[in-house]
Amino acid sequence: MLKCQAFDHFMAKKFVSLKRYGAEGAESIMAFFLQFLKSCVNGGLTDLIIGMPHRGRLNLLINLLKLPPELLFHKLSGKSEFPDTAKACGDGGDVISHLISNTELDIDGIPLQVTTLHNPSHLEAVNPVSVGKTRCRHLELGEGGYGVGSWSDKVLNLQIHGDGAIVGQGINQETLFLGKIPHFEVGGSVHLIVNNQVAFTTPPERGRGTPYCSDIAKMIAAPVVHVNGNMPQDVIRATQLVTEYQRKFRKDVFLDLNCYRLRGHNELDDPTFTNPKLYEVIRNQRTVPDQFAAILKETGVLSEEDENQTLDNYTTWLNNCYKQADQYSPPESYFKLQWRGFTQAPAAITVWDTGCDINLLRYVATQSVTFPEHFKVHPTLLKNHVNGRLNRISEGHDIDWSTAEAMAWGSLLYEGYNVRISGQDVGRGTFSHRHAMLVDQDTNDLHIPLNHLAEGQATFLEIANSHLSEEAVLGFEYGMSLESPKHLFIWEAQFGDFFNGAQIQIDTFISSGESKWMRCSGLVMLLPHGYDGAGPEHSSCRLERFLQLTDSSETSVDGEDVNMHIANPTTPSQYFHLLRRQMVRNYRKPLIVVGPKMLIRYPEAVSSLAEFGPGTRFNPVLGDKSVRAPEAVTKVLLVSGKHFYALRKQRDDLGLLDVAIVRVEELCPFPTYYLQQELEKYSKAKYFIWCQEEHRNMGAWTYCKPRFENLLGIKLMYSGRRTLAAPAVGIGELHKQEVAYVITHPFEIS
Repeated sequence: MLKCQAFDHFMAKKFVSLKRYGAEGAESIMAFFLQFLKSCVNGGLTDLIIGMPHRGRLNLLINLLKLPPELLFHKLSGKSEFPDTAKACGDGGDVISHLISNTELDIDGIPLQVTTLHNPSHLEAVNPVSVGKTRCRHLELGEGGYGVGSWSDKVLNLQIHGDGAIVGQGINQETLFLGKIPHFEVGGSVHLIVNNQVAFTTPPERGRGTPYCSDIAKMIAAPVVHVNGNMPQDVIRATQLVTEYQRKFRKDVFLDLNCYRLRGHNELDDPTFTNPKLYEVIRNQRTVPDQFAAILKETGVLSEEDENQTLDNYTTWLNNCYKQADQYSPPESYFKLQWRGFTQAPAAITVWDTGCDINLLRYVATQSVTFPEHFKVHPTLLKNHVNGRLNRISEGHDIDWSTAEAMAWGSLLYEGYNVRISGQDVGRGTFSHRHAMLVDQDTNDLHIPLNHLAEGQATFLEIANSHLSEEAVLGFEYGMSLESPKHLFIWEAQFGDFFNGAQIQIDTFISSGESKWMRCSGLVMLLPHGYDGAGPEHSSCRLERFLQLTDSSETSVDGEDVNMHIANPTTPSQYFHLLRRQMVRNYRKPLIVVGPKMLIRYPEAVSSLAEFGPGTRFNPVLGDKSVRAPEAVTKVLLVSGKHFYALRKQRDDLGLLDVAIVRVEELCPFPTYYLQQELEKYSKAKYFIWCQEEHRNMGAWTYCKPRFENLLGIKLMYSGRRTLAAPAVGIGELHKQEVAYVITHPFEIS
């Protein structure tokens, strides 16, 4: 604790105007950590995964978790925390209160791997990410299983909370309840609440409706141990108690550390503006380290000379590190261990063969609807899902969306990748199309056919039907994807619109994690999208928001080193290749799939089995194969997603031969090269029109327009719905009028 205080004093002296979110007033967290680490190894743990906010973070990293002070001072001098070998997205960086240190500690001669996660400034957002990473570490150790009670005895999750944030952020409720659901369990987490009485500047009586910020633990009947932070010896005993409880019962447990904050929300803030009487008390008492040092000296445990020598040695060490900061070279701390062999995405276009042997695909598709002899399948599913799929595979054509998905998953399982999909009702699928999980109509037993591809199968399809949460579940899946690049992790929104409940995870982790922290993720988000009269909240996945979050350039040709890949596929085979490409590549990027609703069963949105075979791949742009005389084309319609089918029908009904329809299947990275190849065919075209279902202020229009102009030299016209505040109209007649307009208008432009 003396070193913790000395570190804050050193930082205050060297960096006067720095917001460092020190531990002053809460130094007893170091007593917690020292005892907690010992209790971990004594309890047989080998891995500890920590999600924590910024308060006291630097003290912990420097004093216990081996973060080189030179790296911190190097960063504070204005330089990057990344080495020169970092390229592409890895040049963004982040503030010091979000730094991490992943290290192996020697605790009384026993190794303990301690992993801290980067956190954003959105308080508590890291908690489900840390739980997800913990769950995947269980699986990586081969001890996690896939069902109820599936956790490892060797991995523990620690979540650190602030007193105001734990009661104010709903993500805590979502995350706590995740631990009770199969496929999300980690055998309980230890929760430390750093209760410094002032959440930001609001006192407890105004910031929450309960005297105890830990009352959230009552929701899951988790015990809470309250301890006085001014008594480090009591903190140690409390730490032993909560750790032993978690080890014995494998349940969540809370330690409420009642302490204070010596300064304001940050070191540049004056807390007396809003809490004058509280800070009159705080500033009239000795600090916790000084109080405890006095007790130790009175009892003869510590001498004045020993105290001074310890602090002098520590300050000298910090000063030496400070002097070496300019010469410090940050190490490569990524693509190690389970990420070995992976790299950042290339700046050039690459082509990945994602096709499979046809016989393997027939086998996988057949097995995907095979069930035990006495298993009673619902008669409707038996007719449409089971027999329908068998017929399609036998005939080799009209392969629909769910069959393509099953073949993608099954082929990846066959090749040694685990596959996991989570979300609300994902086993059945929101639109009752997937049925990757069958239910016996007599016994209610579950059967996952793809987990029976071969006897002794080592890989699994994990179907995690989640509770009604978006933010915590998506954060959990992102955490799993950070841990392993060798699993295909998928999160599916019930409707694409519902992603906005997880916007914090998307903004601060998924879209920017590689740029800020050099942490890659191969997470797939499936977002059902399409205007079919369902009104606001059931029509749009807000494609425009994801496109706005990308770093795809408007003025230079991008390779694949963008922060996210965003696709709006129109055929089952394209979807199949997207999923397989996600694992075949030697790098990982989040993939946003603007998924279909209507196309799932649309008779024309089908593929032949040959489109999945060897030598096939995902095509970022699909040309118009029906055009026989490209030189006669005067108008080119450019479209992404299901709107293509409505436009094609309208063109064919009108009998137009001078109109070509080109599909942009992948929007980011923007497929400049493939569009050039395709549009060169139409040298006589006068009109290039972007057609979309979405309203003008939504969809891909504002993203595509400058790229067509700057990268392709094409003046793009617009055809689609007018601007609107809501994602879609909720009046049936208006919807019909809009549908008629967006289908006919492109052909009337002249």
